[in-house]
Amino acid sequence: YEDKKMTKKLIIAVDFDGTCVTHEYPSMGKEIGAPEVLKQLVDRGHKLILFTMRDGEPLQEAVDWFKSHSIPLFGINKNPQQHRWTSSQKVYAQLYIDDAALGTPLVLNENQRPYVDWEAAEKMLKLMDAI
Repeated sequence: YEDKKMTKKLIIAVDFDGTCVTHEYPSMGKEIGAPEVLKQLVDRGHKLILFTMRDGEPLQEAVDWFKSHSIPLFGINKNPQQHRWTSSQKVYAQLYIDDAALGTPLVLNENQRPYVDWEAAEKMLKLMDAI
């Protein structure tokens, strides 16, 4: 886990609707720039957990979105390692990227529905040496 910039590899929980794509649930939203930044995180050794309210077929569509962008997932709505030290249902991660999280940079679409501003998020991640 040694790296020139950030030595600690993070587990990052990533929401889907409004975060990876625009809000169109239960349909698939439009691209908003997430794949490039998420790939940089994975390339740096960080692990991604898809953390979404989607279930059933809509959940599978979100999982397929990650596969179609060649972005590996460490977990889907769970951290596969936390059962070793807790029975809590809260997904353990060191960082949460979610359009509903305080501090997440957002932009508004034409319907005034916010989604993650990935250009600004990328700058924040660079400041913390995550990418």
